[in-house]
Amino acid sequence: MDGRRVLGRFWSGWRRGLGVRPVPEDAGFGTEARHQRQPRGSCQRSGPLGDQPFAGLLPKNLSREELVDALRAAVVDRKGKPGELTLFSVLPELSQSLGLREQELQVVRASGKESSGLVLLSSCPQTASRLQKYFTHARRAQRPTATYCAVTDGIPAASEGKIQAALKLEHIDGVNLTVPVKAPSRKDILEGVKKTLSHFRVVATGSGCALVQLQPLTVFSSQLQVHMVLQLCPVLGDHMYSARVGTVLGQRFLLPAENNKPQRQVLDEALLRRLHLTPSQAAQLPLHLHLHRLLLPGTRARDTPVELLAPLPPYFSRTLQCLGLRLQ
Repeated sequence: MDGRRVLGRFWSGWRRGLGVRPVPEDAGFGTEARHQRQPRGSCQRSGPLGDQPFAGLLPKNLSREELVDALRAAVVDRKGKPGELTLFSVLPELSQSLGLREQELQVVRASGKESSGLVLLSSCPQTASRLQKYFTHARRAQRPTATYCAVTDGIPAASEGKIQAALKLEHIDGVNLTVPVKAPSRKDILEGVKKTLSHFRVVATGSGCALVQLQPLTVFSSQLQVHMVLQLCPVLGDHMYSARVGTVLGQRFLLPAENNKPQRQVLDEALLRRLHLTPSQAAQLPLHLHLHRLLLPGTRARDTPVELLAPLPPYFSRTLQCLGLRLQ
């Protein structure tokens, strides 16, 4: 697997900043939440959270040098252009920083723009091709290779199951949004509508929220966020799609996707109190969707897959503590 680089612990997308720290040897699902557990009912109540309540997020005006340093520090496994500041734009500097000389890094697998978690890079074209073939074959065989953690506003009706939906990208008011399509025709499929599938399992519930494990079996923009909206349980910090869920007399229902513009997620007062957030702070709540686990092929075809883990970001762990969500 020469030429592979794995980056862990990236928070909230490249626009909103990132945070890194070394991954503990026993890092696993919810490692931080277990090691930082406070007395029951406690949630950092020593004082107001201030202007930056979400630990692990760096300022929006991150420099190229700071991003390169953070990426280099976030390598958890190692084998083997001008414009907006993004992961892609600093790959040349990162390659130099890692001593790769003329070898160019390319992104093999990463979480979505606003989510956190593992980023898989490769400086070897042959390795990158092998990994892509592995992921493609796994999808066709409906074997999940990626596992996400999500905190949802609301509790799914079923404790586990599949979410299936046909999705398309639609340009609405200057923004590309993912929109569900009911009963897509063959013409719809030819025009870009894709049938998508995810597995979900509720790990813990509390305070009207849930910690959910999500495993996508297809790849589509914002697939997991939209799938949870279809379950009437938007991901906490989803300021893009959560407005599609309406509430009347305590009952939730779906609003037409085409008629709902993205807006800041609105949380009820009880949940704000549990999270110890003001409405203005909640408007900056990061998306609680984290690529926690990734399976890679072993050296030989019959080898057991290699498991890579990225512990939860500090703000994610804090949310679990505030909501009383505990991992079994």
